[in-house]
Amino acid sequence: PFPFWLSLVFPSLADHGPGRASCCSVSRRLSQLSSHDPLWRRHCKKHWLISEEEKTQKNQCWKSLFIDTYSDVGRYIDHYAAIKKAWDDLKKYLEPRCPRMVLSLKEGAREEDLDAVEAQIGCKLPDDYRCSYRIHNGQKLVVPGLLGSMALSNHYRSEDLLDVDTAAGGFQQRQGLKFCLPLTFCIHTGLSQYIAVEAAEGRNRNEVFYQCPDQMARNPAAIDMFIIGATFTDWFTSYVNNVVSGGFPIIRDQIFRYVHDPECVATTGDITVSVSTSFLPELSSVHPPHYFFTYRIRIEMSKDALPERACQLDSRYWRITNAKGDVEEVQGPGVVGEFPIISPGRVYEYTSCTTFSTTSGYMEGYYTFHFLYFKDKIFNVAIPRFHMACPTFRVSVARLEMGPDEYEEMEEEEEEEEEDGDSADMDASDDEDEEERRRRAAARAFFSAFRRGNPGVAPLSE
Repeated sequence: PFPFWLSLVFPSLADHGPGRASCCSVSRRLSQLSSHDPLWRRHCKKHWLISEEEKTQKNQCWKSLFIDTYSDVGRYIDHYAAIKKAWDDLKKYLEPRCPRMVLSLKEGAREEDLDAVEAQIGCKLPDDYRCSYRIHNGQKLVVPGLLGSMALSNHYRSEDLLDVDTAAGGFQQRQGLKFCLPLTFCIHTGLSQYIAVEAAEGRNRNEVFYQCPDQMARNPAAIDMFIIGATFTDWFTSYVNNVVSGGFPIIRDQIFRYVHDPECVATTGDITVSVSTSFLPELSSVHPPHYFFTYRIRIEMSKDALPERACQLDSRYWRITNAKGDVEEVQGPGVVGEFPIISPGRVYEYTSCTTFSTTSGYMEGYYTFHFLYFKDKIFNVAIPRFHMACPTFRVSVARLEMGPDEYEEMEEEEEEEEEDGDSADMDASDDEDEEERRRRAAARAFFSAFRRGNPGVAPLSE
């Protein structure tokens, strides 16, 4: 429409009245200015991120490029630049590090494809979601997934970004997840991140979250939520920023969703210990309060250390504090069943996990080493304090609507669960069967619901 073009090229002109039929009818000078190609260069770069190289390749003037692009994706002009930049940054970062992941990305969907999905699910898709899917229609269901991985001794998660047709097959209309569309899917755990395409059941439209069934409620519609993003743009761009900034490490061609605080580093003599952490929603619950975290520890000896400083880890000591101030002390031999030897320039890394009955907590402690050349000489190496906190969560509407008698009974059950205390410093050998059963039960429940609308997905193997 004319007012849009006028405000774009001449932002100082505030009169956008419908009486203006064309620039020519107002002024020949305005007509000449509106065709002045350099004026369109800034808008092509600002709104569509079109580079000089692209312009040369397409052999078009800036005005023509702007109009052609607007005709294609103009409805997304408020979102396109942020989403396109995120995609460009992500692919540029991953191409030399995770080439298979980049190759798994699908071509963008067409407008008619997205319109057909809206007709199928009976809801409008958020414009920023549509914008992203015009650029890339998700990825092939392969491992590793674009949305990150996590691995413990008996637990592996890798989330693929679903294409819009597969996502539509998993669109939820059941109570507890009404009007929610899956964004990601892990074929190993059944875990998915959802976006609320309509405001319902206490959710805000466009919120992105992990579902978390209320295990204390007798109502299957009681599903709590760990909120991951306020909008699709917020969710996607924040994830990309974590990846391209190096915040999430690349390990064996996969993105691992560990968060590292740069201040969470301690150096004792020639040895430096650093820690990164991650919250696992698929092994956590709000009711009962059970928050599962994994941590990755890096132990490194300076390459400038003297050879006689080589040493071996004997034991670990932990001091674990939850949000209530309750303290637990744990001491044990080695780490994850190993007694690593550290020498100049060598790095040793391991992963372990812990749980809290509060939404946050922290750990700190030390390792005890002995020198290889002076076996009777031992020393302690500090482990820096590292904090863990679950994402913001929202309690299900079904729980809030419970009667007082039912609520009181459930509160008593939760108090009994909390009395079991926190479980800390679970080395790989301590990843108990209970967590495995929890994972499989959650995976089966989700996958069963997912398959009802998406029969093309193979069943989860036992």
